Amino acid sequence: MSAVISARNLSKRYGKSVAVDNISFEIPAGRIIGLIGPNGSGKTTTLKAALGLIPFEGELKVLGLDPRTHRDELMENVCFIADVAVLPRWIRVSEAVDFVAGVHPKFDRKKAERYLANTKLKPSMKVKEMSKGMIVQLHLALVMAIDAKLLVLDEPTLGLDILYRKQFYQNLLEDYFDEEKTIIVTTHQVEEIEHILTDLMFIREGRITLSASMDEISERFVEVMVPAENVTAAKALNPIDERQVFGKSVMLFDGVPRAQVAALGETRNVGVADLFVAKMKGTYA
Repeated sequence: MSAVISARNLSKRYGKSVAVDNISFEIPAGRIIGLIGPNGSGKTTTLKAALGLIPFEGELKVLGLDPRTHRDELMENVCFIADVAVLPRWIRVSEAVDFVAGVHPKFDRKKAERYLANTKLKPSMKVKEMSKGMIVQLHLALVMAIDAKLLVLDEPTLGLDILYRKQFYQNLLEDYFDEEKTIIVTTHQVEEIEHILTDLMFIREGRITLSASMDEISERFVEVMVPAENVTAAKALNPIDERQVFGKSVMLFDGVPRAQVAALGETRNVGVADLFVAKMKGTYA
């Protein structure tokens, strides 16, 4: 199957500042990709390029189209949720649903209404009467009811409490995602999306520092809790990171066979958050 997104030497500069630095990657259909990076790393710029919102250098195809020249056609099959939901303060819930139903041919009114039924939003309620979390819920209901091939989520649950965040990701899996759709999500709450991801991409200072499936990450990286008597032997295997937990050294290895490090201490699969911290050390220096 052809790639949903294919980038070759993609770059974006703002004056002398490099936001995205000559990156190349492919994203196939039927995947849920976590695009993770610190603030200012280039992840939102990459998404904006894919959505045709900004000019860029290099080659970029989204659903086989160049977003610079075929954005209108592209957006018939793409949905985007930004980190800030911008909705007119005067509009009512029912009016927002009517508007999207009137402008987007792939909008499913019944699906939007089912999603809204699980919230405290009422058809007559105006945006100016809503909390930030409620505004995000309305935005999610409108966008997730569009049968798009590509869903781009940039901090989609910002402003929602933990119950609604968990419900959102559950709805994403049960009511939206299938093998014909692709989801790209950025978030700083990586622990909450780890269980739904099929692939992971880390971006730092405009460059992709890691791109792999979750299965590949489980095989490639291993954490070992090393007792004091084995620290010297473990360090000889060149761990990529080390931290202290309850007086023991926890070392992270990349590409070292699990059987080899198992003799040094207790092994476990590394979590996305711990892997992110290890790969990003020095970013905030």
